[in-house]
Amino acid sequence: MIQPQHDFYLLSEMLISLIGAILLLAIWSAVQRYFKHQLSHEVSVKRVDKGLIYLSLSLFVWCASAAVSFLSLRISSSEWTLLISQNIFSILNSFFLILAIFYFDHAPSYLYNNERNAKKIIFVLIGLSILSFVLAIVFNDTTHTYGIRYSVIPDLVLSLLLSWLLGVSLFRTFAHRKMTLVAFISVVAILLIFISQLPQAFHIESLSFYNDLIKIVAKTGLISIFLVLGTSWVIELAQTPNATTMKIHFTDWNQLILSIPSKGIDNQHVEFGSKTTQFNNLLKFAIRRKCAQEKDMCIEVSSGGEILSQTYLTRIIDNLNEILDLQGDDKLNRNDLFTFIGQAKYRLRFIPEFIEIDTALLNEFVHNVDNQQYSQFANNN
Repeated sequence: MIQPQHDFYLLSEMLISLIGAILLLAIWSAVQRYFKHQLSHEVSVKRVDKGLIYLSLSLFVWCASAAVSFLSLRISSSEWTLLISQNIFSILNSFFLILAIFYFDHAPSYLYNNERNAKKIIFVLIGLSILSFVLAIVFNDTTHTYGIRYSVIPDLVLSLLLSWLLGVSLFRTFAHRKMTLVAFISVVAILLIFISQLPQAFHIESLSFYNDLIKIVAKTGLISIFLVLGTSWVIELAQTPNATTMKIHFTDWNQLILSIPSKGIDNQHVEFGSKTTQFNNLLKFAIRRKCAQEKDMCIEVSSGGEILSQTYLTRIIDNLNEILDLQGDDKLNRNDLFTFIGQAKYRLRFIPEFIEIDTALLNEFVHNVDNQQYSQFANNN
């Protein structure tokens, strides 16, 4: 017998997922239209561009899965047909989410922009899905099996892995964008989605209504969070200075001329004074960006890296804000000057042709015994 409340859940999931997927594509299209020129100067464009597309595709999978389940209740389809389709949709949804997380700036370092690890996780994903289907055959599980459905256990393991990766990525992203409340809501929504999958493994018919309610609330919440993520990215792009308008000229030790028109900085002289470490670190980024090959343009900022702590990047920004007396919206932040590449690596955003370094300063710097690697960069220029 068809349960009206389950019909309501399936139709709601199908329509909400469809609308969410279309809206994400609309946001991605707007980014391409309004920020294409700005993004074309960023090395990481090809990464961030595709994140919203894969999130949108994962929502289309949710929509298709709900539509197939809804139709299967009205036609004489076998339980195995529905089980196989659900298994395929689970693989597709997990696949698109893994690909989306790959492009998140604040995803765990072992996945963000790491092709090898992403492929490993995808292979694990496919392996668990195949194991799930094999167990369904061995234990004769169907979508209406009562008691423990052993075929769902591998899918729960996969869901736990995805929930962790997506939860960490979304929480870090929103926390970085100073949207703490949204960061916590995203974790709660992902946790609820995982909890809603437990009754599939431990079938309890009396809880089906509450489980459908939890799923629709959690999925609606997560779709809304994806839309907030896309919108906040647009806002971040709009507030980030266009790299084609930014210029920096290192004139002497601890001295430079900086121009970032959107921040009200027009060929202003900056004197670092006694803050030599911050000037040296900024000069290192500039030399790499202007002179090195693309693979060497970034610097690892972590314990054991060339720059030992994120604090040093923060100090560069704080010193510039203090010296230039920048206030309110004109204050610089890390994203204005540096691009996060992944695996604790950062790169200067300035375009190479808009970076000038006094010849005498460059020669003195690269011939310092501590900067031998930079002499190779200068010679290759």
